[in-house]
Amino acid sequence: MKYRFSLIYLIMQFEEKNIAYPPVHPGTDRTFIRFYSGIPDLNSIFYGSGSDDNPQRIFVTDTNVASLTVLKPFITLFRGENFSQPEIKPLWTGRRGKDVLLILGSGEPYKTIESVLAICKAAIDANGQRSAVFVGIGGGVITDMTAFAASIFKRGSSCELMPTTLLSMVDAAVGGKTGCDFDTYKNMIGSFFPAQKIHIIPSFIESLPAGEYRSGMAEVVKTALLYSKELFEKLAARPEILENRKDPLVEEMIRICVNAKAAVVEQDLTEKNIRMQLNLGHTFGHALESRAGLGTVTHGDAVAWGMVRAAELSKKIGLCSSAYTEKVKAVMASFGWETSPVHPALKDKYKTDEERAHSLFDAMKKDKKNSSSKVRFVLQEDISETVITEVNESDVLSVLM
Repeated sequence: MKYRFSLIYLIMQFEEKNIAYPPVHPGTDRTFIRFYSGIPDLNSIFYGSGSDDNPQRIFVTDTNVASLTVLKPFITLFRGENFSQPEIKPLWTGRRGKDVLLILGSGEPYKTIESVLAICKAAIDANGQRSAVFVGIGGGVITDMTAFAASIFKRGSSCELMPTTLLSMVDAAVGGKTGCDFDTYKNMIGSFFPAQKIHIIPSFIESLPAGEYRSGMAEVVKTALLYSKELFEKLAARPEILENRKDPLVEEMIRICVNAKAAVVEQDLTEKNIRMQLNLGHTFGHALESRAGLGTVTHGDAVAWGMVRAAELSKKIGLCSSAYTEKVKAVMASFGWETSPVHPALKDKYKTDEERAHSLFDAMKKDKKNSSSKVRFVLQEDISETVITEVNESDVLSVLM
């Protein structure tokens, strides 16, 4: 018996209707960046004249920042349940009129979706409306999570940021990147949601631990490599600035970095082109942070190591001269950053150099900045001469061993 099959293709008919509306712009259409001099006075900034007309604020900070002496006059005016005194511990919440203060745990281990949801819960418990303003006071962990919470609370509230670390002043708080870590991967969940105001008080950095200050300096050096050869040469000549935070160069470098990043994000908020340059050193650095365990290596120290690896990779594929690579390595070493291919945080985690290198490369492939199985790197031909390119796996592995 023979069977005959006939295939009948049915073409579905449809009608189409278009809905036209203005494009949705995340956050606000502009950010006001305010530079302050002198000792931080949060009561003056947030509760000065005319403050009665302010919308409800959801203030978010962490245990380290809340413990600073300069914040005591601000923190002590909030009250917990039964009008109790503030307690500097994770998840403490207090009220000051209609405003709320939430204190979270400090550091990268707390940069989780659970912390972001805790911020949203504090706003919900206080009957927060979409008009509420989320105010992050802290380093990059706090500013990233607070802005992310604002972006998802009732489909989008507003936020202001007050960075208290060098790293968050020159990088994390500027430009609208928000989010949290997920599993072992850094900043895997997030949104683009710029703050309506950023309050920068350079004197905050005088209270930073040495490691945190050095971590922030890595982002300063990165910005100098990208956009200011003059600043890079100043830093190269004065590594002792790590020991003198009152040096006039400190405020100068903060302003240069803020202005440079602002100019970039004005042109490319959602990282479609030139904003990718700001990831110099970050592809290597984020992989190191993930494989070492988030919080084991500070973000800045990881990025500094990553910039040296990027310089070595640039030389490996013929982009730059040996002189450029050696200059970068020398400056990084003078600031105390690791420059060898194998970071000490990973030395005892793998049996062989090959296993370690492959593990780092696998982490790079999962980085949110990559759009395929290939890995894209920000590399340089020279200072202020930057290229973005995909590189063969074998070349990447060669600078990790």
